[in-house]
Amino acid sequence: MSFPLASIAVYSSVVFGVFSNTQRLIGQHRYGDSNHAPALSDLAVASMVAGIVSVGIGGPVDLVKIRLQMQTQPFIEGRNQSFVPHIAYRGPVHCVSTILRQEGLAGVYRGAGAIILRDVPGYCLYFIPYTFLCGWITPEGCLSPSPYSVWMAGGIAGAISWGTATPMDVVKSRLQADGVYLNKYKGIVDCIAQSYQSEGFKVFFRGITVNVVRGFPMSAAMFLGYELSLKAIRGNQAETNP
Repeated sequence: MSFPLASIAVYSSVVFGVFSNTQRLIGQHRYGDSNHAPALSDLAVASMVAGIVSVGIGGPVDLVKIRLQMQTQPFIEGRNQSFVPHIAYRGPVHCVSTILRQEGLAGVYRGAGAIILRDVPGYCLYFIPYTFLCGWITPEGCLSPSPYSVWMAGGIAGAISWGTATPMDVVKSRLQADGVYLNKYKGIVDCIAQSYQSEGFKVFFRGITVNVVRGFPMSAAMFLGYELSLKAIRGNQAETNP
């Protein structure tokens, strides 16, 4: 978990920064005011851009995390032989260097197509519900949402986003885990087909409860930290440049 923990701050900063700046650019271009209240289409475009950009950082981070976790799991070879294979990676740096050496740059972005299919709609169902819920919870007359409004709206948005992203997250994880010792899947469609044939439709919703329960507090804290940090920075800038 050292690699994702070390990179989560950068990843979140990029995602939130791309979303907010894209939203401002759209507002400036369409309405002549970067702070104009965004329409639904504006939020959708900004969310999709954030989802696409997130793959650049999130893909390698997820890949390393899953590879390091999966190398300790037993797998079945043949019909009745199950065993724990040898350790392939000594740590995150060794994992990245090994993947680059054996699979090239494309190996670092294994499962990138599935991540795009997960994150583009996933971030639409992340930022759009947050924006509308935050406005709905905030009392009329308030210039900015309260910490409670941000926390609640962020939590609900996170639960919605992670719940709906679970099917493609399952596919993404299987594609990224594939290749540690065996190469089972040829691509996204093949992974979906094999998973459905062997385990049924329910496999795509495996872990959905955990994702939803985890998504609420994680996203609530993320949005609250973002909004409070932004407010503090703007406050300091106002004091410096009255």
